[in-house]
Amino acid sequence: MSKGGYSAVQIAGMVLTVVSAQAAIRSFFDHDARQLWGVFDWVPGGWGGQLVALLVLAVVGMALTGWAHARANPKS
Repeated sequence: MSKGGYSAVQIAGMVLTVVSAQAAIRSFFDHDARQLWGVFDWVPGGWGGQLVALLVLAVVGMALTGWAHARANPKS
């Protein structure tokens, strides 16, 4: 993959992290709100299950961003 491809993956990881972390934080203040336009309404466990799913997505986004950053900027 080219350096531009890794940059695109890094950007996608950052967007995934920001969106899912924002939704997780928001769900603490309004448990009944549909997070991310109801995309996670199918997750079992109610509010707790949705919160866990959002936090897992945030961690996956951070890992993806770190991986792409390491690949795009190798140390000599």
